[in-house]
Amino acid sequence: MSYALDEFCDDVRAILARGDDRDARELVRQKLELLLVDDEFCAAYVGPEQDPGVAQIYEDPKLHFCVLAYNMADPRTSPPHDHGESWAVYGQTAGCTDMTIWSAADRPDGNIEAERTFRLEPGQAGLFDVREIHSIQYTAGSKFVRVTGVDLSTETRRVYDPETGAVREVEQVGTGNAR
Repeated sequence: MSYALDEFCDDVRAILARGDDRDARELVRQKLELLLVDDEFCAAYVGPEQDPGVAQIYEDPKLHFCVLAYNMADPRTSPPHDHGESWAVYGQTAGCTDMTIWSAADRPDGNIEAERTFRLEPGQAGLFDVREIHSIQYTAGSKFVRVTGVDLSTETRRVYDPETGAVREVEQVGTGNAR
């Protein structure tokens, strides 16, 4: 049974219209896992014929959630960061991504520590909630889909240096892309 992008967006719209809380975001994560295994969706947005890079493939005109397709040629490790007042659900379609959740940033010295790391394999999705500090490390050739509560290019986010405790705010990083 096919599950297309428009169906997914309709489902996300219905979920978020009822409420945008952790339980709703978990339902979005589950729906994304359905989309990740749809062959037609994957071929169109994260298939082998897609050019490397990031593309926003949907933004909801009323609720403002966004869907982005990532076709990454090179491996990358992001610094620990949050998505400001937004949340993000990452879903893997090729390669793998190691996701690390970091301790809360309310320590007096500003330092953070890695709390938990888990791997997303193709077909799996992971949720990072509002202000949840995380980092990602993906392999060359990784392909994934990210759903965010808003276009992150409009959201002030924080990036952390776990070695020094430094925190800097960033705004508008490309196509909603704060990787």
